[in-house]
Amino acid sequence: MSQVRLDQVTKSFGSVAVIPPLDLVIADKEFVVLVGPSGCGKTTTLRMIAGLEQTTSGGIRIGDREVTALRPGLRNCSMVFQNYALYPHMTVAENIGYGMKVRGTPKEDIDTAVANAARILNLGAYLNRKPSALSGGQRQRVAIGRAIVRQPDVFLFDEPLSNLDAKLRIEMRTEIKLLHRRLQTTIVYVTHDQVEAMTMADRVVVMNQGRIEQAADPITLYESPKNLFVAAFIGAPSMNFVQGRLEAGDGGVVFRAEDDVAIPVPADIVEHLSEGIGKAVVLGIRPEHTMTADPTFPTIRVHVADIEPLGPHTLAIGKAGASAFTAQIHASSRIRPEDTFDVPIDPEKMHFFLKSTGEALRR
Repeated sequence: MSQVRLDQVTKSFGSVAVIPPLDLVIADKEFVVLVGPSGCGKTTTLRMIAGLEQTTSGGIRIGDREVTALRPGLRNCSMVFQNYALYPHMTVAENIGYGMKVRGTPKEDIDTAVANAARILNLGAYLNRKPSALSGGQRQRVAIGRAIVRQPDVFLFDEPLSNLDAKLRIEMRTEIKLLHRRLQTTIVYVTHDQVEAMTMADRVVVMNQGRIEQAADPITLYESPKNLFVAAFIGAPSMNFVQGRLEAGDGGVVFRAEDDVAIPVPADIVEHLSEGIGKAVVLGIRPEHTMTADPTFPTIRVHVADIEPLGPHTLAIGKAGASAFTAQIHASSRIRPEDTFDVPIDPEKMHFFLKSTGEALRR
């Protein structure tokens, strides 16, 4: 079993605490992605699992072993770095098998392991080439091959795709997911790219200032963000936020904001918003939930500053009152910069957050 468990793990550099007490359990064979903005502590957490950084306090277990005090080579983890870290004077085959050679593995076993890794990663035609003769995606596959031959309990990936162009990133995302299915090994993957996290992970761990804001499967994060930070971070383009109040009246509950914005709240979700009635709240609505022009939907008036055509649809970027607002509109729309138009809002897709705490009002 290759479960990874962090119990009350902390990390400080001198007097600066970068990871407050952190608890995280990664299940055997699970693909978990740590995601968050730069400096949120995700790479430090990964390096503590690998043994490249020592914990300040707390414990780390891999399977049934306590590894907190073990050096990296004894943890049976394989790490794939952002910069590939290939030896330029060695061939692909030599790079993949180098770690085994250092450990004194017989040449026959090395050749078998290298051939197996090359088959899995489609590198058979490149085994005699040097890294300088490979593309970025091929170099990254060599780095992954070097990790595979160790047959680790856990694979650790530290932003492995950030040096690749957009097309290669998409291709490599698919390759790493297929690799996970083939090998059935636990993977802990770090990225700052939330699209990468959402498309690859079984479970996404959203981090902020060393803390876990929310850990859930991608769809749960998207549909039920726990707080404003997660709501803003997950989704591209980002969720729109409009500040206002929830007010109860004879006609039901209404969200009111400046510029005479009044959006009725569907009766079936009102009971879940009781904590916010009469208080300052933030309405969240994703751009993709403004595209359906249902005549029964409430609207919000948006002044357009710019238009971004994206092929199947277009983004209208502007402001709703004082709040930045992006609406997704049909590609054939005639809306142009400096126009003002009423944007329909799907009432079943509205999110509400307490302004005082940023916490979501649960449905």
